Amino acid sequence: MSTVGPSATDRPVPGRSGPTGPVPASPTVPVAPALSGRSAPTRQRIIGAVLRIIGSDGVAAVTNRRIAAEAGVSLGSVTYHFATQHELLREALLHFVRDETRRFTELADAHRRAGDVDLAGAAALAGEVAGGIGFDSEHIAPFELYVQAGRDERLREAASEAFAAYDRLAAQILTGLGVPDAERHAGATVALVMGLQLRRLATGGPAEDLVDALLLLARGAMGTGAEPPGPGVC
Repeated sequence: MSTVGPSATDRPVPGRSGPTGPVPASPTVPVAPALSGRSAPTRQRIIGAVLRIIGSDGVAAVTNRRIAAEAGVSLGSVTYHFATQHELLREALLHFVRDETRRFTELADAHRRAGDVDLAGAAALAGEVAGGIGFDSEHIAPFELYVQAGRDERLREAASEAFAAYDRLAAQILTGLGVPDAERHAGATVALVMGLQLRRLATGGPAEDLVDALLLLARGAMGTGAEPPGPGVC
């Protein structure tokens, strides 16, 4: 993990005037699916480059010249679209989370329409999705950014927004499965999934552990060790 302190995100980028503070962003904003493609809009290519650099070499490796080379854009394009490195890191984190929640929401909606997923099936599906996520640099980057938010309070608003988006998605799925008081258990569900994903990243462990843990949490929330009666929807 990077050991860069808060000052790493405080470097102004020349060539652009105007406000440099955080700009609120909705977690429901549509996101283009391919950040790394050369045909993607310049801003998205820059964000994709930032994620890949962070996931590969940490926050300390993020420089304008490296971003420009990785994204295949001019140095002036980087300074035009992002006034500070702090803004780059913030937008990179939020972009990743929006893209992830959009994909998972679409998956949940598809199974809800099918109407054939019970608690065990939903947990198995989560394990399958987790197992299918390769820990490439773009998926490692958010862990780096969450740690960086612990060092730099200016990133905490973005981190809070990211977790809130995950919490809303978890509450929606738990509600569909018939788990009572789903909103109260959503945060614990997200923490469980992210913690086990971090463990997988660090150890190379299997995704099956996620299935067992989710079942344990959901059944505990329902106040029973048995399956809920009948299939639910997610």
